[in-house]
Amino acid sequence: MSEKAIISVITCGPGTELYSSFGHSAFRVQDSEKGIDWIYNYGTFNFNTPNFYGKFARGKLLYSLSKQRFANFLYAYELENRWVKEQLLDISAQDKNEIFSFLENNYKPQNRDYKYDFLLENCSTKIPEVLSAALGNDIVYVNYLQDQNYTFRDLIQQKLVRNSWSSFGIDLALGAVIDREAAYQEYMFLPDYVFAQLENTLLNEKPLVERERTILDYQLQNRGGFFTSSPMFWFGLLFLFTATITFIDYRNKVRSKVMDIILFLLTGLTGCLIVFLWFFTDHTATALNLNVFWAFPLNLVPLYYLLRGDRLPNWGIPYLICLLIFLAITVLIWILGIQLFSPILAIILATLGLRYGFLLYHNRKIVTGTK
Repeated sequence: MSEKAIISVITCGPGTELYSSFGHSAFRVQDSEKGIDWIYNYGTFNFNTPNFYGKFARGKLLYSLSKQRFANFLYAYELENRWVKEQLLDISAQDKNEIFSFLENNYKPQNRDYKYDFLLENCSTKIPEVLSAALGNDIVYVNYLQDQNYTFRDLIQQKLVRNSWSSFGIDLALGAVIDREAAYQEYMFLPDYVFAQLENTLLNEKPLVERERTILDYQLQNRGGFFTSSPMFWFGLLFLFTATITFIDYRNKVRSKVMDIILFLLTGLTGCLIVFLWFFTDHTATALNLNVFWAFPLNLVPLYYLLRGDRLPNWGIPYLICLLIFLAITVLIWILGIQLFSPILAIILATLGLRYGFLLYHNRKIVTGTK
């Protein structure tokens, strides 16, 4: 590279879709004498990969380092109205060549693929990883976060609209492993924290970033939707519907099969999804997911009996008692902070507790033959 070469880190703002909610990070290499203005992007993958969706779901999809002209990269962010900032690195010609050589070697077909992990290995974590590999022990990441004690879940939710399906889905799919406090270096799985950390990073006891500049200055768009499209609204409706049907059933001494089929089917299928993500994928963030206590996969078993008769088999009453105990355990887990759940779960627990309690009462009445 020539003496005029510049290496910088690009940070991009969030978009409106879930996959873009957390922003993006990449390296930019410029050399006017050689006609170079490239982006090295660790956040790309190939849609033509065989069994793409299966590998994505199981956490086995490989991400790749790609290289493209900066103008083409920037055009996509202009279309999406997302801000783009650049941090120019104050490094020697030798260090520039070290980083450039590392990126070029990493871009070779045999080296460019890596196993993606949302928390541990992504486009953002690659920034400090590459800098440390190329610059060695001369680079020091200063801890500027002494007064912050966020968990991984806190950090993720900072980037989401709280009463949204994406926020609810994240809390549903990710397990208790993300409720531990993150070390300050681990904050860099998010692009914003890479940007902030580089402002507090030293190279040979001098600031690593020479200066920063804004390339695109779009404001973050309002990602909140109407309340009527939010999960709180729909689960609130489900609770009211359940309460109304349960009251009518209680007064008329009957049981509405459709109501029970809906609740047992939804909780059973959700539980199966949680078990799949926990035990049958390589996703590290979905392990130890204690949502499984209320989204109980075995709820699919009673469906057959709920469809065909007025009562459950002999094991029905103990089973319903266990379900109510599991709901209580979920609340205890929440209170003790073992795993934090979506606030919307309070509505779901109330809905399930109400209906399970009625089913227990109804089945006991049938067993004892009382009216």
